[in-house]
Amino acid sequence: MNDYWDARFRSEGRIWGAAPSRTAEQALALFRKHGVKSVLVPGSGYGRNTRLFSQAGMAVTGVEISRTAWEMARGFDPATRSCHASALDLSFLDGTFDAVYGFNILHLFRHDDRLTFIQQCQEHLDPGGLLYFTVFSEREPSFGKGAEVEPGTFESKPGRPVHYFTGHDLRDHFPGLRVLVTGLAGDEEDHGEEGPHTHILRYLCVQV
Repeated sequence: MNDYWDARFRSEGRIWGAAPSRTAEQALALFRKHGVKSVLVPGSGYGRNTRLFSQAGMAVTGVEISRTAWEMARGFDPATRSCHASALDLSFLDGTFDAVYGFNILHLFRHDDRLTFIQQCQEHLDPGGLLYFTVFSEREPSFGKGAEVEPGTFESKPGRPVHYFTGHDLRDHFPGLRVLVTGLAGDEEDHGEEGPHTHILRYLCVQV
């Protein structure tokens, strides 16, 4: 996975541009409503989403496995504490956070790693903290393409298996937690050979 993303960031740079995802803006409004002051962003890339939170005055920590993206983030969003590490091992982090924002990272893991990742995020949340995740839905055009490596998980691009979530599947990953918001969102992108296209994402925010 590291090799895949490092190669992409080296060849494509700021793949998704400078503007944050619409879901980050939605998360920011929700975080403000709940008085969030500190945010953990695993899979923070080159900082296009972390910068939205840091510019809003929040203390932001980003964790990124790609060294190339991590180096880009330090210049693009210097207000964020950027860490070069795997989101599957957050044991190096000090303290806890009011919220976690995970943009399109949960669907990149196999089943057992998804559960490990969620558990690690929960362990770094303050009581009453928020988990906000976006994931690919089963309505994505790439759903069903490539080898199915696990139920609902397809390698539509070599070296990048993706799990496609239904609404029930996503909620089932967070048993016993209070669901604040959930739904579908279109997220427009324009990059690479794909050109302009829209991802159909599921989003979910739960409170621990």
